[in-house]
Amino acid sequence: MKVQVCIIGGGPSGLLLSQLLHLQGIDTIILEKYSREHVLARIRAGVLEHGFARLMREAQCGERMDREGEVHHGFHIAHDGVLDHVDLQKYSGGNSVLVYGQTEITRDLYDARDRLGGKVVHNAEDVTAHDIASEKPFVTYRSGGQTVRVDCDFVTGADGFHGVSRKSIPADKLREYERVYPFGWLGVLSRTRPVSPELIYVKHERGFALCSMRSQVLSRYYLQVPLTDKTDDWSDDAFWAELKRRLPTEAAARLITGPSIEKSIAALRSFVAEPMRYGRLFLAGDAAHIVPPTGARGLNTAGSDVYYLYHALLDHYKKGDDRGLDGYSANALARVWKAQRFSWWMTMLLHRFPDRLAYDDRLQQTDMAYLFSSEAALRSLAENYVGLPF
Repeated sequence: MKVQVCIIGGGPSGLLLSQLLHLQGIDTIILEKYSREHVLARIRAGVLEHGFARLMREAQCGERMDREGEVHHGFHIAHDGVLDHVDLQKYSGGNSVLVYGQTEITRDLYDARDRLGGKVVHNAEDVTAHDIASEKPFVTYRSGGQTVRVDCDFVTGADGFHGVSRKSIPADKLREYERVYPFGWLGVLSRTRPVSPELIYVKHERGFALCSMRSQVLSRYYLQVPLTDKTDDWSDDAFWAELKRRLPTEAAARLITGPSIEKSIAALRSFVAEPMRYGRLFLAGDAAHIVPPTGARGLNTAGSDVYYLYHALLDHYKKGDDRGLDGYSANALARVWKAQRFSWWMTMLLHRFPDRLAYDDRLQQTDMAYLFSSEAALRSLAENYVGLPF
């Protein structure tokens, strides 16, 4: 078959790009390694920048998001026995964030692709990009024991950190930057009312914690745990008991507990691959960069990739203008590295590092004290949290 853009990866990045391009008359196909059920079973982030929300609306996928998502004008940081509030609206010039789960984003995008008859191939095996340095790239995959060839103008790699797209770029053409953190996040999803109407980030002697939510009846909580821990090591009772230990007294007293409906441990890493373009292949989202979830930048940074690539492809097909394609990697990476810096800073500020020095502890305490004594520091935090402009 022949399409204009072949997209590898059926997560939110690939789906959003495909939907936006389809609405502009640009033909795409999505090749996804797993089943739709598997993709929708992934539990991921839930804090959206308004820039990402605007892209969803432009893609005609924002109706349920706007109806069910919750606008948050701030969040809390618990530290040293106090609960401080970060007023995003005050310090970012009136901006806020939208709490709406990534799973729901993905479901809305799949529904939109179905409505428009979008081409999405699930369980695509052995996906391989060919001749990406030429003007006539193509992608092959296996389905039902047969090999299928897709000829295209461009290939988008939106297949995540472990996908095939980034590995298609010759090693001598790619530079990778990585930091792996010495702990993970144990996450629990429960059908309980959230402990707070806004997120609570917790810096505690026993380790970081986060109280988040997906709705008024669905809560998402996290604990910092050693990388050696397994989910089987943590019963529900043990999780709730440890979370209460790390929460401020008044929050712990309000915490409603219940059976977990999902439990997982995610390792934390910072990662960037440069460049994000090689020939006719363009990387987007986790295929090119990973951030620790502390700053809620992962999905949002993928959204900015989609924004730049969508407009670059639009200019190519509608105007014959390739400046956006030529500048895609530099434009995307400029914002990626700012998201990396912010996520790294939030992670360093709030977590307990096992190999820390007393000097590190004092710097962390000083950084926290400075944050809540300086309007300039709070403005910087708020500006980055609500999302830098595309």
